[in-house]
Amino acid sequence: MESENLALPSFDVARLPAVQRLIDLALDEDLGRGDVTTESVAPGPGSALFAAIVAREPLVPFGLGVAAAVFSRVDPAASCRPLVSEGARIAAGSRVMEVTGPASGILRAERTALNFVQRLSGVATLSRRFADAADGKTRVVDTRKTTPGFRALEKAAVAAGGCHNHRSDLGAGVLIKDNHIAACDSLGSAVRRAAARAPHGLRIEVEVDSLSQLTEALGAGADAVLLDNMSPDEVAEAVLRARERGAFVEVSGGVTIERIAAYAEAGADAISVGALTHSAPAVDLALDADL
Repeated sequence: MESENLALPSFDVARLPAVQRLIDLALDEDLGRGDVTTESVAPGPGSALFAAIVAREPLVPFGLGVAAAVFSRVDPAASCRPLVSEGARIAAGSRVMEVTGPASGILRAERTALNFVQRLSGVATLSRRFADAADGKTRVVDTRKTTPGFRALEKAAVAAGGCHNHRSDLGAGVLIKDNHIAACDSLGSAVRRAAARAPHGLRIEVEVDSLSQLTEALGAGADAVLLDNMSPDEVAEAVLRARERGAFVEVSGGVTIERIAAYAEAGADAISVGALTHSAPAVDLALDADL
């Protein structure tokens, strides 16, 4: 199963209509009733604020374009200038992006902008750790276990962190899992139905959790297999059997940074890790301002 790669800068991803709607939703959530603090204490409309987003810990930045879109949506006079490359490793204390413009607009947009960039940089940072652990011996790919509404952003952050994207949605490929098999007569029946009905050219991938299921999937003509929760030794044996049929081998389930090297050594073509998106902690970034 070939993986996609959405290694686009967040300034491009921020232009997607789905991301623009997400920005509007986030701003409405925070500013729907106004900002009573800023309205009460901010200087007059002619007062400018000079600020910078600063990393409080080592991290891999991503989402600067989305943050810039938030600031400009709140006040078109706000100006943002990136100071680092997205996907690069940066040290604690690094200035990530300069933000200048009317004080009231920057103060109203601050939290929403930081929420986006902290979350997305967290995904990129964790993805970089997994990519480093795999050491180029296999592809580490994400899953559809993404935050609702954030999929395009989170998958772009995964790619910026050095990993790869699996299916972007249910229309991107055939992946027969245990509940699909349960809805059919058997694993073999599910594969044969997919081969007869799926759009031409799409590979048929099947999730298997045992070597006996692997044999059944390969015998039915699966193009790729997803080995679910198998040990590295089982994966090595599965890879040997799959190679005889020319099938692509993906590993999934319980893959940690500590164990990923063993799965890579076992010969897997790809290792899918849901944690890249569903368990990535937000990183510590702050907006430091001087009037």
